[in-house]
Amino acid sequence: MFEDIQLIYMNIRILRFWGLLYDKNVRRYICLSLASFLIITQVMYMISTTEGLIGIIRNSYMLVLWINTVLRAYLLLMDHDRYVALISNLTKAYYELLSFHDGYIDEKLTEVNRVGQLMARGNLFFGLLTCLGFGLYPLASAERVLPFGSRIPGLNEYATPYYQLWYIFQMLITPMGCCMYIPYTSLVVALIMFGIVRCKALQHRLRRVAIRYPAGECDTRKLAAEIVDCIRYQQSIIDYMAQINALTTMVFLFELLAFSALLCALLFMLIIVNGTSQVIIVCMYINMILAQILALYWYANELREQNLAVAAAAYETEWFTFSFPIRKNILFMMMRAQRPASIRLGNIRPITLELFQNLLNTTYTFFTVLKRVYG
Repeated sequence: MFEDIQLIYMNIRILRFWGLLYDKNVRRYICLSLASFLIITQVMYMISTTEGLIGIIRNSYMLVLWINTVLRAYLLLMDHDRYVALISNLTKAYYELLSFHDGYIDEKLTEVNRVGQLMARGNLFFGLLTCLGFGLYPLASAERVLPFGSRIPGLNEYATPYYQLWYIFQMLITPMGCCMYIPYTSLVVALIMFGIVRCKALQHRLRRVAIRYPAGECDTRKLAAEIVDCIRYQQSIIDYMAQINALTTMVFLFELLAFSALLCALLFMLIIVNGTSQVIIVCMYINMILAQILALYWYANELREQNLAVAAAAYETEWFTFSFPIRKNILFMMMRAQRPASIRLGNIRPITLELFQNLLNTTYTFFTVLKRVYG
């Protein structure tokens, strides 16, 4: 049924094609085995390389990116049933919102589908653009280098024809890795975006309570049932966010640690590379990191803010005019909303724009230190 939900359909379709979600096919083993083999050759290269600082930074970036790609794929397979259950939860909640036939909610669903589809396509475009950067970097270099530094014992990968064959292999596997990495990120962000819509739907429902049940003229029994339904819906949002958090929290922590170090190194690389073409390619690497992190942090922060806004919407029900049992339930709802559920890093700290700003500040601080040390 998720085929009609454009918010997630494109990402699931790509992951399904590679056998990482729903379907089990030979493409799953091809992409994972080739990517794992590439990582092994990259590790061997990093251990034995005599390249300069530019080569080490660039290949460290590639290695972390590929490790993150394969890690996501394996975690997706290990937690396959939980991801399917989460998508099923989203689908059920989506059609439940549609069944309300409410103009405001329908508008929000249409908007989130449009933005989610645009984001999925945009992320794929920038990912493939970065793949192009991987392929063009060797052509911009004064000496023979590969898109990803790698070493196979007993083989001189820079000698003809091995260099050409290995270059073709790496360029063929790069789009494959992009289609494993990008849709996962876009899918998780889409799940978070739908959580935002659910929070806004709850706020809309609470604000309508004061209109549907004016003070002194309300049916107490119907009002009490409405508030209980709102509390249950709030709890379902919290459970939904907990599902997302349980599947992604450690992946996001690894990304934060790895990408903050790489971002600092790439900024430093900008001031030591030679040639405009290499500067442009490094800028493409930096933009890919920032685009992936910013999209996640922006919507995770918005989800937290919309959870907080539920308290304000509950207050606008004119709760103080209702009977004591109803007032008590609304107060409990407001208290819970003021302790908002969040997407977390390693179950330690919520993902917010403030954390993103701290990441940039810390990265720039280390960059300035490196710049002073190496002049």
